[in-house]
Amino acid sequence: MKHISILVLNNARLSSIEIPRHAFSEVNNYLISLGKAPFFNVELVGLTDKVSLSNGLYTIIPNKLLGEVAKTDLIIVPALEDDLEVNLPLNTEFIPWIVKQYKAGAEVASLCVGAFLLASTGLLDGKHCSTHWRAENEFRKMFPQVHLTIDKVITDEQGTYSSGGALSSSNLILYLVEKYVGREAAIVCSKMFQVDTERDSQSPFMIFKGQKAHDDDLIKDAQEFIENHFKEKLTVDQLSEKFQVGRRTFERRFKKATFNSIVEYIQRVKIEAAKKQLEAGRKTVTEVMFNVGYTDTKAFRDVFKKIAGVSPVEYRNKFNINSIN
Repeated sequence: MKHISILVLNNARLSSIEIPRHAFSEVNNYLISLGKAPFFNVELVGLTDKVSLSNGLYTIIPNKLLGEVAKTDLIIVPALEDDLEVNLPLNTEFIPWIVKQYKAGAEVASLCVGAFLLASTGLLDGKHCSTHWRAENEFRKMFPQVHLTIDKVITDEQGTYSSGGALSSSNLILYLVEKYVGREAAIVCSKMFQVDTERDSQSPFMIFKGQKAHDDDLIKDAQEFIENHFKEKLTVDQLSEKFQVGRRTFERRFKKATFNSIVEYIQRVKIEAAKKQLEAGRKTVTEVMFNVGYTDTKAFRDVFKKIAGVSPVEYRNKFNINSIN
């Protein structure tokens, strides 16, 4: 039997505690229905006898306190509420315990922005990790030593796992069910929770709003210029000349501030505009392509798929309001 410790973090999101608890319990029920022994021993583990969530709206009573769990096989680190600057320090007491358990052979899985707490342990240094796309910039600033793969729904590396944002955490739980119990149990669980197990990218769900949480005013001006003139043919040389900065210095400052090269930023602005047009209107893909400043169909399709994870046609079919029956 595999022992699972779901951490009841202070100011955790209730859903990221309940979803894994419920899923692992359903797998046990499925196995029992087949006349087999349950596979998971699931416990909620906290720092106190009662943990208040969502500003007191919910109260969870953990099965065990942290100090009472001498050994576990899998640790689930749930997502925290949005104010990570406040909520991360409230949970630092979990960090040495997670590290100790990992070194003793336990695996650790973070759900959504639970990746921030897992990364705080140092166990992700030099490894790949995912989290909610909305937290990309903050994560990169706090943990530059972690290889953030924001497009991925799931990462699996050396006994550490992570998931993309929000309900994509369910994909990681099903991935673990399949890894531990088998494909059949994962399929049954996916049908029970109606989760698409084939989704491996959160790129189609990302919304690019520009990365302006930095103090370089010149780069902010450049970002604003790109966002207001994305239909034009913009080049790095043209922009560096406009803002009177040498090209190499301009590129270095832009990358440091936004975590994107200038070309990548221009592409992301163009593709975000294209996505909005594909979602809302009746324009053809070709019309949208010209509207955002592309003239080469293959180049537009390749860049769109690289950023959005799907082709322009697939994106339109998935999200256009006129495609919904």
